[in-house]
Amino acid sequence: MLNLKQLFFFLVFFAASSLLAQDCQLKVSGIIYDIKSQQVIADANVYSKDRREGTISNREGFFEINNLCGGELHLFISHIGCSPRSVFINLTADTNLVIWLDHSNEVLNEVSVAADQISRSLAPQKTLTAESISENAASDLATVLENLNGLSSLGNGAKISKPVVQGLYGNRLSLINNGVVHSGQQWGSDHAPEIDPLMAGSLSVLKGSAAIEYMGSSLGSVILVEPRAMPTDPHVHGAAQYFFESNGRGQVINAQIEQKAAGLSWRFAGSLKKSGDQKTATYYLRNTGREEANAVLQLEKRYAKKWQTKLYYSLNTSKLGLLRGSQIGNLSDLQLALEQTEPFFTEDDFSYRIESPRQQVQHHLLKASQLFSMDKNRGFELNYAWQLNVRQEFDIRRADRGDTPALSLAENNHFWELKYHSQSGKGWHWQSALQYNLRDNYNVPETGILPLVPDYINREWGAYFRAYKQWSKWAIDLGARADYILQNVAAISITAPRELVRYRNEFLNPKASLALAYEFSHDLKTNLNLGYSQRNPAINELYSNGLHQGVSGIEEGDPNLKEEQSFKSSIDLSYQPNEHWNFEALAFIQPINNFIYLQPQDELRLTIRGAFPVFKYEQSNALLRGLELQANFDPRGPLRVDANYSYLRGDNQEEKIPLVFMPANRIFAALNYELPSWGAWEKLEFQVSNRFIFEQKHLWASQDFVAPPPSYNLVAVKASAERQIANNRWHFFVKVDNLFNVAYRDYLNRQRYFADDLGINISVGLGLKF
Repeated sequence: MLNLKQLFFFLVFFAASSLLAQDCQLKVSGIIYDIKSQQVIADANVYSKDRREGTISNREGFFEINNLCGGELHLFISHIGCSPRSVFINLTADTNLVIWLDHSNEVLNEVSVAADQISRSLAPQKTLTAESISENAASDLATVLENLNGLSSLGNGAKISKPVVQGLYGNRLSLINNGVVHSGQQWGSDHAPEIDPLMAGSLSVLKGSAAIEYMGSSLGSVILVEPRAMPTDPHVHGAAQYFFESNGRGQVINAQIEQKAAGLSWRFAGSLKKSGDQKTATYYLRNTGREEANAVLQLEKRYAKKWQTKLYYSLNTSKLGLLRGSQIGNLSDLQLALEQTEPFFTEDDFSYRIESPRQQVQHHLLKASQLFSMDKNRGFELNYAWQLNVRQEFDIRRADRGDTPALSLAENNHFWELKYHSQSGKGWHWQSALQYNLRDNYNVPETGILPLVPDYINREWGAYFRAYKQWSKWAIDLGARADYILQNVAAISITAPRELVRYRNEFLNPKASLALAYEFSHDLKTNLNLGYSQRNPAINELYSNGLHQGVSGIEEGDPNLKEEQSFKSSIDLSYQPNEHWNFEALAFIQPINNFIYLQPQDELRLTIRGAFPVFKYEQSNALLRGLELQANFDPRGPLRVDANYSYLRGDNQEEKIPLVFMPANRIFAALNYELPSWGAWEKLEFQVSNRFIFEQKHLWASQDFVAPPPSYNLVAVKASAERQIANNRWHFFVKVDNLFNVAYRDYLNRQRYFADDLGINISVGLGLKF
């Protein structure tokens, strides 16, 4: 019988023999490519989390890791300007990999493949990746998108804004959240989309034919908010981030966790945001705090090879303060507020308090998808989505009524879609769908005030088809859709005696698009996009009647407004003469018949709720045209230069006057210094940027209550780096916006009537991936 000493030596010998028998002579090698240019990427970091060591790709993009043991292996691949990738391998033999990275935070003309369905677009497309989004964690969706050329924002304060693409916003610009048209009270400039950018994997702007796939009232462009790709690793992984910004003393916490286990991929993510009074260059903006909580749950299950089920749920809740100095009690004070440099009720001390006027918003989105692949070329997709949007706006009210909302709206939305896609033997890609949407929007009877917009039920039936083919140097993308809309509206009459007035509206909106692409050479490419679309007047444009408290203005609709008709043509050119230079240009022209716009009236009106300027929805034939230019210089060293310019002009063709609320022209330039590694640090980036916004001079003085503000110039600096510590990846960054604390006002910010925009802001962020 073995004694304890003999047993010990036996166990040691057995363990040593097992280690010697394990094959630790395996290797993993590969080549890393740029998904955009198709060129290899040198100096990319390849790190093995299991061995806690790594390597760098050579000039040919090649890397190799030797003396690996068999078993599970996690690789983390990163490069400056790229979205990093994680690769999981169950290593049993020498393995060779091909790794594709997005070598830019702004990816153009991207082709995406999802759910066995090829979705291609020849329309100009720009994308912000998750890495770029994370460094703007405290910003709202529209502010993050301003980093893309040709985009601006319309808002009512620093963090209450909505995106503007080539002069169009609100009802004319569809926002697609995970394949579903975002449904809320998006008609107000103070109604920011209820979407947290941190919950997205990417943000894309498509300007052209891709909009044909979606219901809604888009006149040429759509914004895609797409979730991250689901995990394929059987181990639990996650990420956490913390951000602090000095202006408003804002804090953001974001975390996510994910896994693929037993064939089920899942992810849960959440974020909390809190900030207080924002500050201009010289004074605090009283009551401009913000509180926000967001969550996302994703599930994905594949059955055999033909069936796949997806479930997505998101929740967004927010409490937003509105500038106290924008709510004025009488006409003389209102006139004075429009003229003075500092708003009323300004205080010297910072506060996190959010009082009236304020908004409270909650948005739910639930989407279920069932995908069936008949074979590798054909498949069906069945989608259902439910959205609930609840909005309350609180005015400054007498006595103890401060907690009773002055506006209380709820909207239920149900969407069904059956989609079919196929690929023929001749290279044609086909896609078609039948869609139905039911929207029930109603005022909750608790305000004691006549509603700004009436109750209504909107039913919409739609169908579309798209076809794509590429051959030799040519490609074509064409499509058409039609939407039939039936509205039942219950409004309260404008004049006394008050009575219930019912409206029944019917609209038929056709759309068509054609895109052609031609490749003159590997370096020179061009796209031509033509599109026709029609949009019916929105409910607020037809029937608004009263104080829109969020923007401190009285808005009046017109029930006689007609459908808008738009014909848009654009051409873009991409030229890359060598690996160092890249040039892009886009020009467009868009005549719109019966263009609907919110026109400031020559009236300041006194009501029992205070004194406010008056705006009215009017209609005229309009013409929009614009130009977008972009240049990038990358000498394949530590320096890189990026620059872009956007020009837009809008005119009322009937009255021969400019259109109001059109973005001013702008120039952006950035100097980047990048190092792949420095000691234990990786992906070191330093950036100095300059953004110059021209004065909006294409406007008559009589068209607004206050003349457009002068031009302004903002300088920003940013530094970031990553470091591997044990099995965890850490990301550090610091940036300073409005470095020189410039006092300015932006033409598209309705708050400019009363106050300056934000002063200097220092942001610090710390991120962890595990």
